Amino acid sequence: MTGKSFCAEKRLFLPFMAGFYANVAQPVGWAAFRLIIGGHLVVAGWPKILAPLAQAGFVESIGLYPGWLFSPVLAALQFVGGLLICLGLLTRPVAFANAVMLLVTLWFHAVHPYGEAFLTAEGLRFLSNASHYLTQAGQQRLLVDGGHAFLMEVQEKAVFNSTFWAAGAGLIAAFGGGPFSIDRLVIRREF
Repeated sequence: MTGKSFCAEKRLFLPFMAGFYANVAQPVGWAAFRLIIGGHLVVAGWPKILAPLAQAGFVESIGLYPGWLFSPVLAALQFVGGLLICLGLLTRPVAFANAVMLLVTLWFHAVHPYGEAFLTAEGLRFLSNASHYLTQAGQQRLLVDGGHAFLMEVQEKAVFNSTFWAAGAGLIAAFGGGPFSIDRLVIRREF
């Protein structure tokens, strides 16, 4: 957040809380938000660090060539970028780069939905006659409509999550690391 507080005493219903909001709630809340967004990037990026070329085909399919270069770069951006956001180090440029990456993810999910169903009509008939191959949850999700409702739910969550994480990274890029960041506490400068 910027050095200025969002709470002016005149606007508060409880003006005596202004100091608490400005000096505790906002800085701690912003640090927690930064940890949530950065932590998510770290967790989602870790498998990509373990297999840095695993997404080479995917990134080429969306037009990023060469895949052998962009796949590990994006893995590092997500994992290392998430760590830097958590620490509040080089916060704005790293958060901006991740926001752009997450907007591409949002675009991908919006343009390439999961589809109509998991099962063909023949597959649905087969599994209906042999439902013992599915768990109870699998039967409920697949046998009623071939998985259409399940896929719609997955698609909705993919778009929602991509939107949330891109917006979170964008907010961090806009406001910086905040008072409890290495940028502010140690380096004493921000981008």
